[in-house]
Amino acid sequence: MPKIPARNAVLRAAAALLVFLFACTCRAAPAPLTLLTIDGPIGPANADYVARGIQRAAANGSQLVILQMDTPGGLDTSMRTIIKAVLGSPVPVAGFVAPGGARAASAGTYILYASHIAAMAPGTNLGAATPVQVGAPGAEPGRTKERPRGRDEASDKKSGQGDKTDSPDAATSEPTTRKQVNDAAAYIRGLAQMRGRNADWAERAVRESVSLPAEEAVKMRVADVMAADVRALAAALDGRRITVLGQEKVLQTRDAPVTDVQPDWRAQLLAVITNPSVALLLMTIGIYGLFFEFMNPGMAVPGVVGAICLLLAMYALQLLPVNYAGIALILLGLAFMVAEAFLPSFGVLGLGGIAAFVTGAVILIDTEMPGFGIPIPLIVGTAVVSAVLVAAITIVALKTRRRPVAATGNPAGAVAEVVSVSHGENWVRLQGEIWRAESTSPLHAAQKVRVVGRKGLVLEVVPNGSRTQGE
Repeated sequence: MPKIPARNAVLRAAAALLVFLFACTCRAAPAPLTLLTIDGPIGPANADYVARGIQRAAANGSQLVILQMDTPGGLDTSMRTIIKAVLGSPVPVAGFVAPGGARAASAGTYILYASHIAAMAPGTNLGAATPVQVGAPGAEPGRTKERPRGRDEASDKKSGQGDKTDSPDAATSEPTTRKQVNDAAAYIRGLAQMRGRNADWAERAVRESVSLPAEEAVKMRVADVMAADVRALAAALDGRRITVLGQEKVLQTRDAPVTDVQPDWRAQLLAVITNPSVALLLMTIGIYGLFFEFMNPGMAVPGVVGAICLLLAMYALQLLPVNYAGIALILLGLAFMVAEAFLPSFGVLGLGGIAAFVTGAVILIDTEMPGFGIPIPLIVGTAVVSAVLVAAITIVALKTRRRPVAATGNPAGAVAEVVSVSHGENWVRLQGEIWRAESTSPLHAAQKVRVVGRKGLVLEVVPNGSRTQGE
């Protein structure tokens, strides 16, 4: 066999090197990562922001959505909206409890379990997932059982039996409470089994309100990864295989760009109007605006502002867990305070209205979740402002009653001005009102006339300065 010349071997090596370099240069850049952030209680605004953020990430070709959380919990309906968006997402979602010192309590724990990847930063924790509204009266959730003597604490942690709350069965003794706790426990256990995580601890987090720091969460298969920040998380997830909607995907996240998606104007507006304090103020302004419009028809501004505020308040309240008895008491209180300005009740209606308004505002929001209560100073301040407003209206009404009664009837002798003359009809302005007028003499616009009589709604006039019979 003839030997290959050295020159051909060098050419082939150079060609192979060029092909390799060209392939490295032309290799496609990794798809971007989308970063969504939840900071604070989970409500309708967060749910809308996350759901639309996941949809946009899928439309923009992102390979991974990182949902960074620091939340004490939130509303059940909003939590389930986020979980539905995560479970139906064509893009894998990594729930990330960060930065250090953050927590994913209550609703945040459910969302973390529903995510394709559960990640936590050092110094964070999760748990305490018992529904807040099901706390039994007189329960002491902070107390723990006394540890039996001779039992090793490490073995308790290893077996997952440590840190149980006092008498969890007693805390769920009422039928309604048991239903809600069992439903929540089944829900989070199903999420845990779907993602292959520790389902027993998840159920304990619901029934016993236990919590875990990040290091123990990774050891107990509650969380998958521990990373200091988003870049460290992206490096740790590089090459990981994830099944999304039945399809396996391989992440290439090490050098992928991160797109930080902040809440847009719609999410920010929704966050403002769904604040219970803002909803209460909007409802109060709306009712008073309509009240002033009905008192003085034609002012337009109070009616327009009041209608807009009232509709925004109704939209916000239908998204929040409201107590309808609270709404009824607020409306009744405002009605009593308004009626005080017109009825001689000597303050009884006004005081009753203030009491009803304050009571209704206190019980308006039917949840104990942090971030969804109405501050007492705001309630008292709104009630005081309403009382002062009603008192001012009452004073004005009393002064008006003391004024001498203006004479009405036949306006004979009054001077009017002709507004228009058309098709044989004369129209005059008398004391700010437009009247139809009849005259034996021809009239013209802007002419001054004197009223000599009235027939129903028609004035009899003559040119000003002329004399009539009998004068």
